[in-house]
Amino acid sequence: MKNFRFAHIADAHIGAWPRDPGLQRALRASVLRAFDLVRESRSEFLLISGDLFHNPTPEPTEAAPVAAALRELHDAGIRVYAIFGSHDYVVHQISWLDVLSEGGLFARVAPSPRMEEGQAWDLPWVRDEPTGAVIAGVSGRTQGLDAHAFETMRSEGFLAEQGFHIFLYHAAILEYLPPELQGMVTGVPLARLPKGCGYYAGGHIHETYSGMGPDGQGVLVNPGATFGTSITDLDKIARGLTRAGVVIVDVKEGKAHPDWRITTPSESIRFVDIKANATSITEATTKAREAWATPRIPGETRILVPRLHGERDGSTDITALMTALRGLDPGVVHLDLNDLTAREVAPPSAIAVDPNDVEGSVLSSILSALPPLPDLSPEATLRVARELLHELRRPQSSGETAEVYRRRTIDVAIHHLDRLRTERGARR
Repeated sequence: MKNFRFAHIADAHIGAWPRDPGLQRALRASVLRAFDLVRESRSEFLLISGDLFHNPTPEPTEAAPVAAALRELHDAGIRVYAIFGSHDYVVHQISWLDVLSEGGLFARVAPSPRMEEGQAWDLPWVRDEPTGAVIAGVSGRTQGLDAHAFETMRSEGFLAEQGFHIFLYHAAILEYLPPELQGMVTGVPLARLPKGCGYYAGGHIHETYSGMGPDGQGVLVNPGATFGTSITDLDKIARGLTRAGVVIVDVKEGKAHPDWRITTPSESIRFVDIKANATSITEATTKAREAWATPRIPGETRILVPRLHGERDGSTDITALMTALRGLDPGVVHLDLNDLTAREVAPPSAIAVDPNDVEGSVLSSILSALPPLPDLSPEATLRVARELLHELRRPQSSGETAEVYRRRTIDVAIHHLDRLRTERGARR
């Protein structure tokens, strides 16, 4: 069997962080760096195990650099094989993966994510002719809707082919789930994967892990996200609990030997814990200077995450805090309000909300956590809140519980509404 080298990424999520242009740029740079490493490593081909994009139809400004990078790989003779992830696919809608595939920039190795539940089906495959590798896969679906595909899959024909077998999947493997996700996400038992493959190319879970295949043979690798889509992802990278990058795999004598190449070093992300009070600005800027006391790595995008905690008493000027931190030029500043609580205050006044108006009820709860907005009637306050809500809509991140998603969305809304209060006060 021929020796060769290939690369593997998953969960790039191009287009994520839509409300934070700095983090969105940092994510895009990380993914493009991963593509550069694929080319520099002289890999024969690249595997993409789902969620190349954060949604099926990202903004053209996000999709265009990815298309250009895939074209460079294509022109360098590096083949690309991909499957859909849970964020790539939507029923009855053409995705950017469809467009790029039809343009010849990569080959889809999995059947359509749509299939009749309970219907047995034969796993198709493609052969990478220069290496002889035989590649197959199952695309991901949201909420574990792809589980039946593993249950009814017939892989005998795929495994009967001569060559080094690679299986791509975008699903949580129950036996490899991180402890904090046990019982929280839908997964697939390891035994559902086809036995006898040399490499199992995983995706979906935003943490790095590796192990053996279902029969104790072959190598199973989940690269983790190339950057991440949540504060939790960034925190795990910063603490070295997962690795952000691309996996380069050498196949020697029929055995796979994976090696990680990092695109976002753990030291490039710094969290600073700040108590929410009148001294927050001084404390935050001092801690930020300490965090960036080390020499800067050439080309590095530094990310500073001030994490406010404690009870918000109205003395913390968040707008001034962000201005001071950005003045330190750390690269990207992203304020984390997940641990910030608000002192209970009476709502500005009673706002009549239709009992069937779920959106209005949620907004009323948010407004009750804020001091009255000057010069705005209750009705105008609710109207402004509705407008802001349209900027806050985005899908729940993979692995994020409903409660964490709810808290994060409300905290961001409070932040934006409080900034409006501060700005209006400054104009009076």
